[in-house]
Amino acid sequence: MIEFSCPILLVLSRELVKKQAMPKQEPKRVLAVVNDLFFSVKISEAAKRNGLALEFVKESGEVLEKAKGRPSLIVFDLNFEAVEPLELITKLKASTETKSVSLLGYLSHLQSELKVKAQDAGCDMVLARSAFSQNMLMIFKRHAGIG
Repeated sequence: MIEFSCPILLVLSRELVKKQAMPKQEPKRVLAVVNDLFFSVKISEAAKRNGLALEFVKESGEVLEKAKGRPSLIVFDLNFEAVEPLELITKLKASTETKSVSLLGYLSHLQSELKVKAQDAGCDMVLARSAFSQNMLMIFKRHAGIG
């Protein structure tokens, strides 16, 4: 005679209920204030590999508006002068709506004066472009909540 174990069936049923009841989470967002097409591709690939929703923004007003949606991270090319990144960073950190958003700036390793200015403006992390490139996957992983 074959016996069926009801507890196993209950466990399976609970698992099915858990899967159905769990709402699908939206991926965390990253804004990239970047003008370099080559580097944009690298950023896109790293964000995609970590399940992040990435949006490129090329206008100051748009950055300020989209930051109100509290992205996980905003990446700035500190040499993208058209958007005045230092001024944007200062405004983002001064606003109660956006001051908690993590800001990362990257620049040439030779630009130590710009690095200090970005840190003074409120940029949470300033990296040489090469260091950002090497650590991009790990940085995005952390901001995706994976690592």
